[in-house]
Amino acid sequence: MKIFFRLVGLTYMLVILSACTPVKPWQRGNLALPQMALEVDAQEAALRQHTFFSKEAASGGYGGGGGGCGCN
Repeated sequence: MKIFFRLVGLTYMLVILSACTPVKPWQRGNLALPQMALEVDAQEAALRQHTFFSKEAASGGYGGGGGGCGCN
């Protein structure tokens, strides 16, 4: 039974590691397309983060500062 779990674990690791591949310089243009962006509208995302940080009364990992009064 131990061998079965080791074999399944090894297969799982090989499948996951096979997805990791370096990106060639001529392929980076495809990754920079607007369709590949995590946020469609960067200004809207920044506004949402600003509102979130103002409401949370804290600064997140984005370096925003200020309090919960909305005056930052």
